[in-house]
Amino acid sequence: MKKTTGNIGEKLARKYAKKQGMKIIEKNYRALRGEIDIIAVEDDQLVFIEVKTNKQGNKVPPENRVNRAKQKQIGKVAQMYLQQSGKTGMDCRFDVIGVVLSENGGHEISHIKNAFWL
Repeated sequence: MKKTTGNIGEKLARKYAKKQGMKIIEKNYRALRGEIDIIAVEDDQLVFIEVKTNKQGNKVPPENRVNRAKQKQIGKVAQMYLQQSGKTGMDCRFDVIGVVLSENGGHEISHIKNAFWL
């Protein structure tokens, strides 16, 4: 997947998250050879968001590409973020936002709250 496709999807996901009332506090947070695409706050809950983007026509929904190994990696990076930020006491959840880009410039977004547990 081209990085530009991923970048477009992440930008659309951030815009979507803000419209849902989330406050974005970090984007593309990197630690321990991993990355969390979006870290946001919603209702006093810290939300770690993985964004997956596909072009229209892909048979596999983008959100289905967050496998168990990816979940574990996100969890490790989230733990590092909590330690570094001093937010270890905050309630947290892991969401996945899938973005499908259409050829006409439109897009569809699916949002799975509490997509996985660690």
